[in-house]
Amino acid sequence: MKTYTPKRDEVEKKWWLIDAEGKILGRLATEVTTLLRGKKKPQFAHHMDVGDFVVVINADKVKLTGKKLEQKKYYSHSGYPGGIKEKTLKELLEKNPEEVIKKAVWGMIPKNKLGRAVYKKLKVYAGPDHPHQAQTPEEYSF
Repeated sequence: MKTYTPKRDEVEKKWWLIDAEGKILGRLATEVTTLLRGKKKPQFAHHMDVGDFVVVINADKVKLTGKKLEQKKYYSHSGYPGGIKEKTLKELLEKNPEEVIKKAVWGMIPKNKLGRAVYKKLKVYAGPDHPHQAQTPEEYSF
């Protein structure tokens, strides 16, 4: 008996629309990652991109539990000595709310070529409007 491997033509990619209003950030990120990877599909394969496209709207209205707004920090480094920068989640949410969801999802996908291909299928918008009406995304609720 051979192991089934899906062909690239057999994989049907759908578009999903997720409203982040009132959703908890971590739970939202796990659902988005599952859709992007295609883990709920019967033809899922670890070595192939069989996932769907995901559009997340209302990223600025995502909920957080505990004291994460003040305590969670994001770090970046310029590469120079003393070039470390830190931002709290509250600062990032006020300035660029799309980045909060993108960083949460990026932490949950593989860090390789496949992960980068999967990550490109994520579209996040701060408000309720998005430019993907032509793809007719289906509403996804969890």
